[in-house]
Amino acid sequence: MSFVFFVVAALVVGLDQLTKHAIATQFLPDESRIVVPHVLWLTYVQNHRGAFGMFGSHPLLLAGFALAVVLVFYYWYRQDGATMLTHIAFGLILGGAVGNILDRVRLGYVVDFIDFKTIGYPVFNIADSSITIGVVLLLLRILVHERRREPDAVPVAEPVPSSLPEHSPAEP
Repeated sequence: MSFVFFVVAALVVGLDQLTKHAIATQFLPDESRIVVPHVLWLTYVQNHRGAFGMFGSHPLLLAGFALAVVLVFYYWYRQDGATMLTHIAFGLILGGAVGNILDRVRLGYVVDFIDFKTIGYPVFNIADSSITIGVVLLLLRILVHERRREPDAVPVAEPVPSSLPEHSPAEP
């Protein structure tokens, strides 16, 4: 594994936990403050459900599910030829998953706060963003890798020898 992988994951966990702590100590639950008028708000939400408010509300079940996803990604990561982009992507995914698992285990919910009210998108956090960005980077890597692959060699058809004797058109 790469040093970059661990550095990215640690930075994500640190930034995620720092921002969640700042929101939780400076806001009341469901309080919103405008950051960019008509575009971006900070809204303190205690998310008792899964990713983006989906998938149920049992904290240990959700933490277990997140851990299982991390293990699957880790297995895939170990199997694949890891480029720098792969290390960064998996670092983002692991850091985001750990950040949200820490909330679920410690608080019983995840602190969400990034809110684009005008488009009706669910409130999310740095961990969610990191996971999403990591998955997009992996998908881009897969697409680029597949395009770079040489197409399988297609055999050129050779003429099949005929078992019939060859005649010239003028012969009877």
